[in-house]
Amino acid sequence: MKPVYDATPLIAANAIAFDTETTSLDVKEARILQIGGIALVGGRLSPDDAFETLVDPGIAVPARSTAVHGITGQMLRTAPAFAEAWRRFEAFRRGRLLIGYALGFDLAVLEREAARAGLLWQAPRTLCVRMLAGIVNPELPDASLDAIAAWLDVPTEGRHAADADARIAGEIFVALVPHLIARGIRTVAEAEHASSLRGAALRQQAEAGWSEPFLRRADGARRALGVLDPYAFSHRVAEAVASDPVVIRADASLQTAARTMADHRISSLLVAPDGASGRPVGEYAIITERDVLRAVAAAGAGALDAPVETLAVSPLVSIGADAFFYQALGLMNRHRIRHLAVTDGEGRLSGVISARDFLKFRAGAAVDLQECIETARDPADLAGAWARVPVVSAALLDEEIDARSITEIVSGILCAMTERACAIALSEMCEAGEGAPPCAFGVMVLGSGGRGESLLAPDQDNALVFAEGEPGGEADRWFERFGTRFTDHLHAAAIPLCRGGVMARNPAWRGSAAEWRHRVDAWVGKVRPQDLLNVDIFYDLRAVHGEHALVDALRAYAWEKGGASVEFAKLLGESVGETKSPFTLFGGLRQEDGRIDLKRHGLFPIAAMARALAIRHHLPHASTRQRLEGLMELPGMPHGDLAALRDAHGFFLTLVLEQQVADIAVGIPLSNRIVVDRLAGRQQKTLKDALKSVALIPEMVRNAMFV
Repeated sequence: MKPVYDATPLIAANAIAFDTETTSLDVKEARILQIGGIALVGGRLSPDDAFETLVDPGIAVPARSTAVHGITGQMLRTAPAFAEAWRRFEAFRRGRLLIGYALGFDLAVLEREAARAGLLWQAPRTLCVRMLAGIVNPELPDASLDAIAAWLDVPTEGRHAADADARIAGEIFVALVPHLIARGIRTVAEAEHASSLRGAALRQQAEAGWSEPFLRRADGARRALGVLDPYAFSHRVAEAVASDPVVIRADASLQTAARTMADHRISSLLVAPDGASGRPVGEYAIITERDVLRAVAAAGAGALDAPVETLAVSPLVSIGADAFFYQALGLMNRHRIRHLAVTDGEGRLSGVISARDFLKFRAGAAVDLQECIETARDPADLAGAWARVPVVSAALLDEEIDARSITEIVSGILCAMTERACAIALSEMCEAGEGAPPCAFGVMVLGSGGRGESLLAPDQDNALVFAEGEPGGEADRWFERFGTRFTDHLHAAAIPLCRGGVMARNPAWRGSAAEWRHRVDAWVGKVRPQDLLNVDIFYDLRAVHGEHALVDALRAYAWEKGGASVEFAKLLGESVGETKSPFTLFGGLRQEDGRIDLKRHGLFPIAAMARALAIRHHLPHASTRQRLEGLMELPGMPHGDLAALRDAHGFFLTLVLEQQVADIAVGIPLSNRIVVDRLAGRQQKTLKDALKSVALIPEMVRNAMFV
């Protein structure tokens, strides 16, 4: 499903025409009774892609509302509650633009319903046909749905049912688009902007408690044109084409052609009467592996005896070697072919390029970062690889990939960097005459990297376990030198040393398997929270180098011991949420230089809470999201509160990633602090709601610790 960008034409927007039925027209009292939607694809309604559900409001349905829409309490006996109904609708919507009539009312009611259900409300992108109709026809005396439909000749059968009213709103939108285009309003952003200029209508709706019926975006410029593949516009055919094309004689058999393609591992052959190369492109034909397969499928094995010239296709479709990828791909698409002849500057055949070749080249570019890491020879090479991570992150944000997936990718790169730094350090130690490791060992990444939640400004959190040896002994001293080397390499590669000292170079984070078990036993037996500083992130470990079995065994031991001690998990939980409130006395956001620290006020307390409760309830999941969702499955847990924190965590990650990408572009040192004013009004509202959900963590920990 293509996302909607600012520059998406109205006529081509993927959208859902939408409506609700409620118990009242007062947003302070109204409860949702029905949700309906129908897809708009390519400027037309798609009846096969529709949605409708009744909703149990949890209260009696007033007779006056039943008189309008016909929905009775009896009809709602088996209907889902709002939380489940909205989850189903959002799964149906899949991020598509919402279009409806008087959407400000629906949005206001939906936000209140979400609050009642404990859901984090994130307003969808919307356009209101009532606002758009007023732009097209400001003299329209009546702004009711029936009046607008009558003006545009839209039939209104089934009025006052959510699915029917959604259809009517969708047809009105389709009818309005040509009028909007005639007024120079062609894109989603232009429609939003034009709606924002209807000051009197917006004030009237605001006085009634309605929400704004469109989303004011603060970051539209970055996503205005959608996403283009830069490789298609920056690389030329000559870079991917195979030289020395394979040519076969026209009288050769299909069996010979198939064998030749298999031997050369290619999918096509050029055909010439004498099998010679270097001729003008017009003198060749082409046969592909698909041609051979079709012939065998049609006539059986006997087809292999036929001469190639009976199936060869001519004339060839060709392109110059200096053409860009996008030109070649466009040519293939227009001709519906998978192979192009490539010519030199004189129009002579110089090679053949296939769709498979483009995929190989593009895939090679996609894995180029990993290759740069795996082949790095020194910290400078590692630094060059790490410098590409923000570019990858920015591209994924532009693709509207979930921030949690992006941080997982960044974490994977961080772990690969650590693994390669270890390999470089081992090689250097061998060359320096320090010999091989004295015993088996394993290096692990801790903290956000271990959870798969690294952002673009990580520092080092790592540790090392070796098979045997005493603290300060010969093996320990060897691994100290090794730990110092690889952490220095990471520091030089722009992944700085941990300010808290959580690194394998330091004795507290290095030791034998027996020593680590002793440490875990001591942690679990501690009675004061201050003695557990940095201990909790050990439960986020991930093996990255050496004997993974050593790390896995240690992880299993730590989780078993931690889960067996209620007091240990309780002490970890007591330290959660002890930071200063992010809100001012009057409910504003407490900022420093216009920014707020979302790690301090959001990401850290959520991750710490999820970890403490996961330890307590024996849920050795890796990520914060997995831990929260695992807790949600347990009986007696506050499902709605945990779901809100899960959504808030993803929202915080998105905001910090976007801010870090923006800061990189202007040379600002990276942090976890975001500029509040760059957020749209609705985003600021969602941010406040998300931070309010974090404030409930201390109480939630106390209640959920003993469920």
